[in-house]
Amino acid sequence: MKRSDEPAGRDGRRRRPGVFVKDQLHGTWTELTRVNASDRPWEMPLAAALSSGLPLMVGAYFGRMDYGLMSSLGGMVFLSLPNASLQIRMMMLLAASFGMVACYALGALTQFWPTATIAALTLIAMVVNMVCRCYRLGPPGSLFFIMATAIAAYTPGTIQDVPLRVGMVALGCLVACLVAFAYSLHMTRVAPAPPHTELPKPTFDFVVYDSVIIGLFVGISLLVAELLQLQRPYWVPVSCLAIIQGASLRAAWSRQMHRILGTTVGLCVAWALLSLPLNVWTLSLVMMALSFGIETLVVRHYASAVVLITPLTIFLAEAPHLGQGYPIDVIEARFLDTVIGAFIGVLGAVLLHNQRIRPHLSRWMRAVLPRRVN
Repeated sequence: MKRSDEPAGRDGRRRRPGVFVKDQLHGTWTELTRVNASDRPWEMPLAAALSSGLPLMVGAYFGRMDYGLMSSLGGMVFLSLPNASLQIRMMMLLAASFGMVACYALGALTQFWPTATIAALTLIAMVVNMVCRCYRLGPPGSLFFIMATAIAAYTPGTIQDVPLRVGMVALGCLVACLVAFAYSLHMTRVAPAPPHTELPKPTFDFVVYDSVIIGLFVGISLLVAELLQLQRPYWVPVSCLAIIQGASLRAAWSRQMHRILGTTVGLCVAWALLSLPLNVWTLSLVMMALSFGIETLVVRHYASAVVLITPLTIFLAEAPHLGQGYPIDVIEARFLDTVIGAFIGVLGAVLLHNQRIRPHLSRWMRAVLPRRVN
């Protein structure tokens, strides 16, 4: 007789624990090795590489890679460009540029009140996710806005440096808008945009509930990083956000595995690149090549894209110190940050997608928040 507490398979039949575990491992392996089809044109990765790479080239020319890196972070706003008409593309990108500059400015200001950094990042993550979900902004969604906030909050400087740093990010956004305009002129000619459709009516659970949970866990991940006194705590909430944004709990778990394995291999790639005699010019070209590869691979196989994302993010943090020695603890810290952020992200995904927990928390949240939010 079959035991009633044995896990059920997809066909509803009870299975022995050994068979169930084997099926789960097989499903995980299938997710890790599956390569998705992509209709992304090659012009898009090229334009993304130019948006983030041109500021680096300008910074290299003037001998100020630190400025170039700030502007390159603003250039990441290009990834918010939707597939729509030219008018909608530029309107959305200008709005996203304003959001990027505002997030960086708020993050830069919180560094002078360390106790407010966690609360500020939590609230910013909530608000940015609400806006992205309300307007159905596609991947990477709020990721780079939160990354800009976190990096700004942990970039040392004085209050007098804030306007200059914010201005560098704004210039990077301007470069992204110019590249996006030229790219959109070309793409709307060779591949007309799909007809405009009205956005679905935003629901409380999709916009408010999900955003509050995501923001809370982004804040919790930063709190954990601070309590553990990690060297670069800002990478923990970024890794957490990358995982928790999965469309389902299984997708979040799969993305966690992709991110940890990809980071492990990516650290080896970063070590190999750092052993090369790079100067500011070759470093800029390497980072542009990494950006091109990331945008080409990310829709096909996430783990392969993470292999390139890892050295790119390390260069973003360490490029100003090129040639001054590279301690191995940076490589170790990057891996530790990813693992901690990924596991906290999966815990948050449970609250997002568990159908037994979600309704209770949603009702409680509706009762606490003002009625007009509901």
